Amino acid sequence: MTAPQTRAKRPQRPQIVLEVLERVQLTPHLVRIVAGGPGFSAVADNGFTDAYTKMVFAAPDSGLTPPYDMAALREELSPEQMPSLRTYTIRRFDMEREQLWIDFVVHGPEGVAGPWADAAEPGDVVVLGGIGGGYAPDPEAGWHLLAGDEAAQPAIFSALERMDRDAVGVALLEVDGEADHLEVDAPAGVEVRWLHRDGALPGTTPLLIDAVRAVEWRGDDVQVFAHGERGAMKQLRPYFTDERGLDRSRLSLSAYWAQGRVEDAFQSEKREAIGQI
Repeated sequence: MTAPQTRAKRPQRPQIVLEVLERVQLTPHLVRIVAGGPGFSAVADNGFTDAYTKMVFAAPDSGLTPPYDMAALREELSPEQMPSLRTYTIRRFDMEREQLWIDFVVHGPEGVAGPWADAAEPGDVVVLGGIGGGYAPDPEAGWHLLAGDEAAQPAIFSALERMDRDAVGVALLEVDGEADHLEVDAPAGVEVRWLHRDGALPGTTPLLIDAVRAVEWRGDDVQVFAHGERGAMKQLRPYFTDERGLDRSRLSLSAYWAQGRVEDAFQSEKREAIGQI
């Protein structure tokens, strides 16, 4: 009988400590934090338009000073006292100005990151647990299909800005309503369609799924980026891979969040059958 294999732990990426330079209210539900400072020398643009980071949030009254030694803190603190991790897309790297942008969806006082961004002021600490990513628009693709809700909007906007100006395709952006629209620097041949929930809670409607199915399929020479709520992504994957027969190398699809789950529970579930897509 062979011994069960244990999953190797990923080495912890060095933390990047920045500070808030500016807070910008983009829409009623979207706040942009512009971060920089002396720690920016540790930032590297990895070239992905879905570049992401695990931000580290310590309670204001914790007395902890970043960078945080998470392994040591686990030996000293209860789980409730540990700094929280939240995953966010880097909206833009501005290497010349030594700044990066991170956009936050804000829905009142619930949660960790949203309330922090809502109250952030210049000088507040910003702790990033390294920078990852895996998608960028392929200039050789015949057409592009991008779909997502507010959580995916920063990556979709970054992709649209990066595309060749002669690129063609469709971008589907699910938001609450017209007040959540932003100017989009998209190629003229990429149609941007805003989808409105009209007060329905995020993750509770088939709006994005129906919109993807309604897009005219222009052939298999497509690159797809579809990211958002877990339930919607679970339904979209078989549409692309089974119904459309799309090669998985042409598909970037992932759940950024799960309706009714805080990120700690969501990330734990992603490692189990319930959360796998």
